[in-house]
Amino acid sequence: MKSKNELLPACPVATTVQIIGSKWKLLIIRNLIERPWRFNELQRSLEGISQKMLTDSLRSMEKDGIIIRTVYPEVPPRVEYSLSPLGNTMRPILDAMKLWGEDYKASRQST
Repeated sequence: MKSKNELLPACPVATTVQIIGSKWKLLIIRNLIERPWRFNELQRSLEGISQKMLTDSLRSMEKDGIIIRTVYPEVPPRVEYSLSPLGNTMRPILDAMKLWGEDYKASRQST
């Protein structure tokens, strides 16, 4: 069996896209930058995402070390998702994407 590093693309940009490249993962990270979120909160905030897609995205991001899933010992159990320390290192990426999107929208309005 190959190690995880052997399965990653040689190109660092391709690696980043493989880990966080889906529309939904980026929007989940955008939300988790603010604060921890519960599953239903995330689903309501992400218009159009299915329960399966959200579940699959969260599991994948947890496996990749981007998010932390915390289960609180309550009845009923409360589960929150938050960015891991590794996930927090993506803040500058999302900030740059936000700035680029704002600039792009402004440039399109002025034409």
